[in-house]
Amino acid sequence: MGFSLDGTDMRLLRELKENARENIASLSKKLGIPRTTVHYRIKKLVDEGIIEKFTVKPNYKKLDLGTTAFILARYDPESGLNQREVAQRIAALGGVYEVHIIAGEWDLLIKVRAPSSEEVGRIVVDRLREVRGIGQTVTMVSFVTVKEEL
Repeated sequence: MGFSLDGTDMRLLRELKENARENIASLSKKLGIPRTTVHYRIKKLVDEGIIEKFTVKPNYKKLDLGTTAFILARYDPESGLNQREVAQRIAALGGVYEVHIIAGEWDLLIKVRAPSSEEVGRIVVDRLREVRGIGQTVTMVSFVTVKEEL
């Protein structure tokens, strides 16, 4: 990395992470630095790839996607696909929000969102388990999200 972050950059990142729509004048006031400096630092963070994109955090309950589940899956090497290909196929499924290739007893960690636990079940049984390269799965439904960052 050719760019070194200082304390001001880190504070700016925290502010933008909290509210990516915050305007430069407000950020300037909060950070105690000129607006032109805020603008330059944001541009530099984007140019250096430290900020990959500006996004929103939806309220999934209001979108009728209030049930979150995490699924552990085993990769089946007999499928003829490699693990990354299987992960990409899973990532393309509706209702899948995250796919991680992990170490340990399980090979993949998958995060899904749905209107209900019944729909989570349909995602697992009718879609996920039909993906070539998926072996055994175990599903854990989340009761409540205490912390979730983008």
